[in-house]
Amino acid sequence: MELSGAPADLGRAHGEALGGMIRRYVDERLERATDQRWSGGGAASREFILELADSTLPAHEAYSPELYEEMVAMAAAAGITPGEAVVVGGFTDLVDLIRVRVGESATEDNCTAILDPANGVLSQTWDMHASAGEYVYVFRMSPDRGPRSIVFTTAGCLGQIGMNEAGIAIGINNLTSWGKVGVTWPFVVRKVLAQTDYEAAVDAVVSADLAGGHNFLVLGPDGRGVNVEAMPNSRVVTEVTTEPFVHSNHCIAPETVTEEAPRLPDAVASSDIRLKLARELAGDLEAFFARPEISRHGSSPEETATCGAVIMEPSRRTMRAVWGVPGDLPWETLSL
Repeated sequence: MELSGAPADLGRAHGEALGGMIRRYVDERLERATDQRWSGGGAASREFILELADSTLPAHEAYSPELYEEMVAMAAAAGITPGEAVVVGGFTDLVDLIRVRVGESATEDNCTAILDPANGVLSQTWDMHASAGEYVYVFRMSPDRGPRSIVFTTAGCLGQIGMNEAGIAIGINNLTSWGKVGVTWPFVVRKVLAQTDYEAAVDAVVSADLAGGHNFLVLGPDGRGVNVEAMPNSRVVTEVTTEPFVHSNHCIAPETVTEEAPRLPDAVASSDIRLKLARELAGDLEAFFARPEISRHGSSPEETATCGAVIMEPSRRTMRAVWGVPGDLPWETLSL
């Protein structure tokens, strides 16, 4: 999709074009969030979840008034509330916030990433409940102020992964935390993509008052890279210079490990295996994406599966993207 104009124009075009899809996705994500497999030991009601989502709105507006304006316009055009827009976009962070109130261990097991600064490449899978795959989109965004960008995302979400014309790329991995009222991760992704300066892009991550745990990987046009394990109450910034840096879905830094919430044994094992494989295959992306432990098929809509993947080269301003599991469909090349 092509989106252009002021923040409200971007949001309105998004919501009008994908309104029906967005409303279905909201219902699906609310259903997932009320399931104790996602929210933890006790189930939460839809009303309770929407109250929590509404409580985060002031934090989103304070972090980026422009992105908040875009989200509200998208929600109005799609026929949902701003709180429902937080649910559909910031689902995993919201799950972290729900966990504090009702549960403990839950199903959060998503994404494997490789940051390779020597070759100027940032690659990753995007994994989620398998049914999320039908909502995947790539937006070409031309805001009236700030750089153009290519954004890998889902219907109703402002942005999940992307690269801008200044040569700044950002990827993510989910982390499991005890959440708090704050900003959800898609706002961070899009604020990074609004920057033309590498240091300002990194600061957009580090300065965010986060609702839940996420790992952010940023790569600049000159090959400078950084990994930020960002939990609600702590940040660990790792400069990545020559050797590839890989990340899956558990904290590596001792400071952030203390904030991790309990995870199910299968999720722990998967994250460990994918981290090990990514380290072994970081120099061979074809082999990396071919591994079934990395690019995962789901046997049911509820099961975790790879819903898409990207390979970004910000120095060349190119992104290769695929819908679903790499290998099932061909990669498409997009450029700025």
